[in-house]
Amino acid sequence: MPSATPSRKRVVILGSTGSIGTSALKVAGDIPERMEVIGLAAHRSVDAIAAQVRETGVQHVCLSDEASAEQLAGLLGSDCNVVAGEDGLVELATLPQADMVLIAIVGTAGLRPALAALRAGKDIAVASKEILVMAGESVMATARECGRRVLPVDSEHNAIFQCLEGRDPAVVTRIILTASGGPFRTLPADQLAHVKLEQALKHPTWEMGRKITIDSATLFNKGLEMIEARWLFDVEMARVDVIVHPQSIVHSMVEFVDGSVLAQLSHSDMCFPIQYAVTWPERVSNSLEPLDFAKLAKLDFEAPRVDDFPALNLARRAGEEGGTLPAVLNAANEVAVDAFIHERIGFTGIWETVSAVMDAHTNIKHPTLDQILGADTEARERAGAMLASGSWRRGNLSLA
Repeated sequence: MPSATPSRKRVVILGSTGSIGTSALKVAGDIPERMEVIGLAAHRSVDAIAAQVRETGVQHVCLSDEASAEQLAGLLGSDCNVVAGEDGLVELATLPQADMVLIAIVGTAGLRPALAALRAGKDIAVASKEILVMAGESVMATARECGRRVLPVDSEHNAIFQCLEGRDPAVVTRIILTASGGPFRTLPADQLAHVKLEQALKHPTWEMGRKITIDSATLFNKGLEMIEARWLFDVEMARVDVIVHPQSIVHSMVEFVDGSVLAQLSHSDMCFPIQYAVTWPERVSNSLEPLDFAKLAKLDFEAPRVDDFPALNLARRAGEEGGTLPAVLNAANEVAVDAFIHERIGFTGIWETVSAVMDAHTNIKHPTLDQILGADTEARERAGAMLASGSWRRGNLSLA
């Protein structure tokens, strides 16, 4: 493995076999003089991560599933250090030689490694929404205390980061997140209860995993991004807006006190934000396709249908109240999406479940990490109980 140069970032990728992780490996292959991957982690994808290890030559790997990690260790032999579980993720996140940890793990598993990486003096690049939705206050406070950076990888937040360029949040009037609108952007409200799983999985722009694709269809994905933006950029929820932009070329915008609006545009390719997070504050040439404005034809914008898609208002409420409520929103949504995937509730039952679980929660302000994780567990159990006792009515969940 080539020795690191001062300009090269040595990066650990947590979640290397998912869409973000595989895009990050493409970026590393495109700009090897600026990015060196030194650690990989996944859940249980033995064959996929073994192929990545052979391609990259990394010597530190983790699978959070212990049985899978044991199988992987047998495949790779003694040349590679294979660890397992949450402790293994923390070990990779705190490797002394790492400069940055890219966290692209779905769910809560990335939270402890993220905090550990910051405390170990690493910058973190965040693609996992749960980290900032659940514990944005704690994560950003830890980053400030440790003098480290939290760099956004989501295309929307990375766009905002580029538009702000370190400006004081006081000069920001609005952060404007763009949303594709999902596959049901124009579907009449009275038909939403009857949509099927295969319809919800047909995202018009991005190719993503099932959970995040369904979140895009309900607009919970954008709601979670609103809460993330509140913490990442130190603004109140009142200054975070959403606009629907079907072409997904403008990735987000920032409006300033003088009325000027800055936007970041590029093709819908996650390699763009990943590269900028790794090479920041510099810009580096690559092989990615640039925009041809003559071929764009037009860029459309429209207001989101907040009455028909309540996820945005639920997220705004959670972000405004803060405390443990965002963790509850996130956990209840995960349980409800899983129920929809397994055809136990209808599409609109997702936000009905989330709303009911939020209403039943007693919020804790300025929570500790243990209180956040406790609220997460409580919300999952409550959502599960509601789903088990609910009755099925024409594709909807009855919470009566």
